[in-house]
Amino acid sequence: MPTITASQTPDSTLKDRAAARDADDPLAARRDLFSIPEGVIYLDGNSLGVLPRAVPARLSEVVASEWGTSLIRAWNTHGWIDLPQKVGDRIARLIGAAPGTVTACDNTSINVFKVLAAALALRPERKVILSDTGNFPTDLYMAQGLRDLLGRGHELKVVAPEDVADALDESVAVMMLTEVDYKTGRLHDMAGLTARAHAVGALTVWDLAHSAGAIPVDLSGAKADFAVGCGYKYLNGGPGAPAFLYVAPEHQGAVTPPLTGWMGHEAPFAFDLDFRPDAGVGRMRVGTPPILSLSALDAALDAFDGVDMAVVRAKSQSLSELFRTEIERRCPDLELASPRDPAARGSQVSFRFDEGYALMQALIARGVIGDFRAPDIVRFGFTPLYLSHGDVLAACDILEDIVTTRSWDRPEFHKRAKVT
Repeated sequence: MPTITASQTPDSTLKDRAAARDADDPLAARRDLFSIPEGVIYLDGNSLGVLPRAVPARLSEVVASEWGTSLIRAWNTHGWIDLPQKVGDRIARLIGAAPGTVTACDNTSINVFKVLAAALALRPERKVILSDTGNFPTDLYMAQGLRDLLGRGHELKVVAPEDVADALDESVAVMMLTEVDYKTGRLHDMAGLTARAHAVGALTVWDLAHSAGAIPVDLSGAKADFAVGCGYKYLNGGPGAPAFLYVAPEHQGAVTPPLTGWMGHEAPFAFDLDFRPDAGVGRMRVGTPPILSLSALDAALDAFDGVDMAVVRAKSQSLSELFRTEIERRCPDLELASPRDPAARGSQVSFRFDEGYALMQALIARGVIGDFRAPDIVRFGFTPLYLSHGDVLAACDILEDIVTTRSWDRPEFHKRAKVT
């Protein structure tokens, strides 16, 4: 899907071209699979995805029929026990992973702890965990906590994103990065950095929280060692949806899970007193799977059935470039914080504005929902399955009006809420 170049285009022509692009959009029918509130332009799917229409009915079925009628028998009769692997395999298709290498479980933070600990155990002679300043803070927090818990002299080395490649040397045990920077959308070269890490004997952990369901990911092709990601952003699994983790096939037999729960046992219902790990990625599971939330995520993934992620990427770039060029043209007080090249960023565009929090609250009050990241970033995510070019232009009109009239500068918009 070619990008609409907007910088010198009259508004009427721009809208006509956007309408033509939407009319020719191979993903347009996917919008009907989502429940989007009337009057809302949702540009925050990079933080919490829209409710898929299939989810309420699926949850009702699981609660009323499966749980309500089958009771504990549902673990067998309705396949509850297999949901972590079933959902994992569905996510695997979206991130370039082979069946049996991804499992849905826990949350992203816990999964970071598990795969990082497992990776460090595979490189016991090395002590450096390499990350960057664009990594999501919880990943760094988990690394700090694990470092302190192990008490074996590990070091968390954090460098600027552009310095990661040069910081890789024979002291690094694990390179731990988020592929798409949560603030700016900056996109790391997964294949290139993984190859560089492997060349010096290091392992890799990739966080796909802002990648899975938004851009093409090829874990197998990149030869990534481990990966994690969440289910509630572009995968639309709902608030607190289960996360997922990936272990490359060559590591599955050797990896030692740091949390040895009964669902990671080779035979959970043998009730052995000693832990024997599952033969595959299942050894990384811990406790009883959350069936209601897993079922919601499973239903949400139906929206991706038959979808080519290359088509998603092309539309994402077209949407985000239309937004970027229009906002830079109309709102010079906003400073672009994302890479200008759409190929160098994920499915979001961020701007800096001194009063970013108030600006975002004013936008939300007008039905354009994005979010704010301290100290001055306003973020806008583009989810191709339910956004159109017409939506983007309407959002640009509203943002321009708010900035031009300074209508963001009202007391109620400056009052900080707990969640930004």
